[in-house]
Amino acid sequence: MTPATLILLALVIPTVVAVLLPLFAGRPNVREAVTLIGAVALFAVVLMLLPVVLAGGRPELDVWTVVPGLKIAFSVEPLGMLFALIASGLWIANSVYSIGYMRAEKAHRQTLFYVCFAIALAGTMGVALAGNLFTLFLFYEVLTISTYPLVTHRGTEEARNAGRLYLLMLLGASTILLLPALGWTWVAAETLDFRPGGILGGVVSNTALGLMLGLYVFGTAKAAVMPLHFWLPAAMVAPTPVSALLHAVAVVKAGVFTILKVTVYTFGIETLAEAGTGDWLVYVAGITIVVASAIALRQDNLKRRLAYSTVSQLSYVVLGAALFTPLAIVGAAMHIAAHAVSKITLFFSAGSLHTGTHVDNISEMDGIGGKQPWTMAAFTVGALSMIGVPPTAGFLGKWFILMAAVAIGQWFAVGVIVISTMLNASYFLPIVYRAYRRTGEGRVTLSEAPWPMVLPLVVTAAITVLLFAWPDVPYRLAEMLSQSVAVGPPG
Repeated sequence: MTPATLILLALVIPTVVAVLLPLFAGRPNVREAVTLIGAVALFAVVLMLLPVVLAGGRPELDVWTVVPGLKIAFSVEPLGMLFALIASGLWIANSVYSIGYMRAEKAHRQTLFYVCFAIALAGTMGVALAGNLFTLFLFYEVLTISTYPLVTHRGTEEARNAGRLYLLMLLGASTILLLPALGWTWVAAETLDFRPGGILGGVVSNTALGLMLGLYVFGTAKAAVMPLHFWLPAAMVAPTPVSALLHAVAVVKAGVFTILKVTVYTFGIETLAEAGTGDWLVYVAGITIVVASAIALRQDNLKRRLAYSTVSQLSYVVLGAALFTPLAIVGAAMHIAAHAVSKITLFFSAGSLHTGTHVDNISEMDGIGGKQPWTMAAFTVGALSMIGVPPTAGFLGKWFILMAAVAIGQWFAVGVIVISTMLNASYFLPIVYRAYRRTGEGRVTLSEAPWPMVLPLVVTAAITVLLFAWPDVPYRLAEMLSQSVAVGPPG
């Protein structure tokens, strides 16, 4: 099977799943089997692309030329390979978890839920494997539109309001800011292709580079850089598997992935470092990290605390991109992987607590560790990873970013990492303390949530530790990405 065929299959498989699912709306076992088979098949296809990329190959697939020089095309480079691996692998875990959650909650419109989930994964694959900005933009919007019904899935007034805010902020930012950035890039560089070293060096002024970077960063509102972050906590009204999709598998990862990819392959980090007009991004990312962490401290609702944690953690990736050094790029890419497995573990755990004990607030979690030992053990691993404690994956990305900041004397970034680490500990460790060291009285609870919910969170927690012990694949891909930054633009 050729690499081009594998790229096509990565896009087609979740699309076919979405088409087939309504045929089995009245047969839930078959419907869910189709979802699982599709998720496993997609991961297998992505895995078959991995050796090609690790060997230095860059598989390509051209689909359609819109106008000369502007086409829908796909190309697999190291960062896209990493994102595709994360999204396709976690789709399996999320599918198993969703089966347990949706059945335990007796949720309505389950077929629509799985259909939109599959379309969202197709959009995610399109973003990950996009060969140019135009293709990325198209699938970025597919991802936004397909996840809107998931955000509003409960059908309550609160859910509808959250959905309106979701569409307003994401579509509004991409239309008002991101689309003009693409147009400006097209006019200036006469191409939207992703190229090592970037395409904007020498074709626009330094001031223009800074302005364009701002359009891309704030136009990519999925990255939740403040002040365009409000949609994310509001979207927590959605079912927990949707929260996991938003925070770990697809949506927010598409945001920080886009910022990192544009930094490396559109601007070029050497171009930005020499221009000096993109340095403001360090301060924007740093403020987002610290302020979001401080807000998280005040949240009693567990999912909202996790939501603000996500806002903070995402900007570590933005901070890494903003340092404009190869080592920081490695850290940013590694943190995408670490955050994905850690945060999905935390949201899985929050859903397990809700289903098994009907507990949603941290103030109600006293002694819950003895009632749900697997869930809280996994939660603890995820929390330690978000703090950045070894031996968990969250340590690696933060360490590389910290070392990069020290190497260039960016002491503001160093201070942000140190302060935010203490804040992370301040809002995660009390949860663990409550669960294990305090006694809950008079609570009637199940021992654990259903096993299809518990198994995935245990697996993702284990992966969080394994990625620290054996980080070879994400590290090699991140290192290959960092090596491409020194290649200058053609001509």
